[in-house]
Amino acid sequence: MKRHEFPIMPDAVDLLIAGVAFMVVFYYWFNIAGVVLPILFILFTLYFFRNPNRVYEGHEEDVIAPADGFIQFLEDVEEEKYIKGPAVKISIFMNVFNVHVNRAPIDAVVDFIEYKPGKFLPAFKGHASHINERNYIGIRSKKDPHLMILVVQITGFIARRIVCWVKPGKELSRGERFGMIKFGSCVEVYLPKGSEISVKLGQKVRGGQTILGRLKI
Repeated sequence: MKRHEFPIMPDAVDLLIAGVAFMVVFYYWFNIAGVVLPILFILFTLYFFRNPNRVYEGHEEDVIAPADGFIQFLEDVEEEKYIKGPAVKISIFMNVFNVHVNRAPIDAVVDFIEYKPGKFLPAFKGHASHINERNYIGIRSKKDPHLMILVVQITGFIARRIVCWVKPGKELSRGERFGMIKFGSCVEVYLPKGSEISVKLGQKVRGGQTILGRLKI
């Protein structure tokens, strides 16, 4: 079974094993009542690491959300890391109850990856994207290599680990999983200036399904 076909993320297996061991110890020490906490831990682990299949059928110019959550920032910026010019930043905040799998917003080729260590401020603060631990993923459209999108995985106060299993040269299909951020944080998408934007502030989005905008191809 391929990585992107798991109903839960593979990372959950180790935590589940720890939870079962935790439950056995609690049962031995505290009898039946002590089993409740480990059971809740196991159930939350299964829930947090859920990995639902999402299918999107639409226009090839559409850019879909790379993560579940809600739009917390939407603004015009100068993007100097990858696009190197005017862009539109769409910031998606994920809480601990959202699906945390990250998905490719378009059919693309991974062109650029850069990891930056940093702090762990709450991800809903505007300056967190500049000083928190983060991972930049630059992708080029398969349809038009001149079109570039930057996706940024950002840790938060609770989130302490970024997972990204793709490397430069990897081809991604729209909606394909490329990583996750554990226990709540933020994903930013930078679209080229002039792209049509389809979302608004405060809107809830679903990774792999909600249309963020449309590229001008």
